[in-house]
Amino acid sequence: MTSMCLIFLFYLFIYLFIYYCVLLRIVLPAVVAAVGINYGQITNNLPSPDDVVPLVRSIGASKVKLYDADPRVLRAFSNTGVEFIVRLGNEYLSKMRNPDKALAWMKVNVQAHLPNTNITCITVGNEILTFNDTSLNDNLLPAMQSVHTVLVNLGLDKHVSVTTAHSLAILETSYPPSAGAFRRDLIECITPILNFNVKTGSPFLINGYPLFAHKANPKQVPINFVLFQPNQGVVDPDTNLHYDNMLFAQIDAVYFALASLGFKKLPVQISETGWPSKGDEDETGAIIENSKKYNGNLIKLMSQKRGMPMRPNSDLNI
Repeated sequence: MTSMCLIFLFYLFIYLFIYYCVLLRIVLPAVVAAVGINYGQITNNLPSPDDVVPLVRSIGASKVKLYDADPRVLRAFSNTGVEFIVRLGNEYLSKMRNPDKALAWMKVNVQAHLPNTNITCITVGNEILTFNDTSLNDNLLPAMQSVHTVLVNLGLDKHVSVTTAHSLAILETSYPPSAGAFRRDLIECITPILNFNVKTGSPFLINGYPLFAHKANPKQVPINFVLFQPNQGVVDPDTNLHYDNMLFAQIDAVYFALASLGFKKLPVQISETGWPSKGDEDETGAIIENSKKYNGNLIKLMSQKRGMPMRPNSDLNI
């Protein structure tokens, strides 16, 4: 993420997502089993956690991802059945290498809320590998391993998985999707993490924001292509697969990148996506109308049970 204004606005995603769903009277069909919302709180005038519960239920969302492990939110969603992803902030990575500190964090932030609150995943850090911070990179996998070991010792590893969320900037190439490949300078770091995902059965999480692709090249990446609006789409010249939206192209690029390293079967989930209602001066597409289109069209797309062009029979997990 390159804009602080956009980062701030993305934290409003839960509010905008719910607002537009209610405004458009969009209810997620029962067949859509893997759609969720990000719940950020770095702003003001947000509803209380207790008031968010009926809003989440009103649109049929079954998953919530927190940017922390806020006990107020976790308590509010007790006995609702909603699946929760909680996050260990980047500032905790070095501490989590210490088994005692990892255990202490786990007891307070996860174990204390189970089983009433359905915490199913812990993300250790966010977009670490694209900060170009050697210390963070070096601490990421040991922190993930330490947290997972604590889960095993507490007998919680079968219910709670451990992973980390990545930015699409970990890709060196993403177009066409079949050319998807990880940055060469990150392969040494990311391969052990992928092995960890496979060994522990945790998903590969990616934060996908088509807005950035449009902003970087609006002529080649037209607005309708990124907003799930009718358009002619593009055809991957190597696979002949047709893409009618940027998000699907981005997801398949990740799948191709994983396959190039021998991780063809590792599941990919979108841990963040959305569209801001306002942005910086050079982000002309960041307006309320486009935010409404992106979020609303994505929900409709989810209801169609479409897989990726590369994996048409696989569920789309967002």
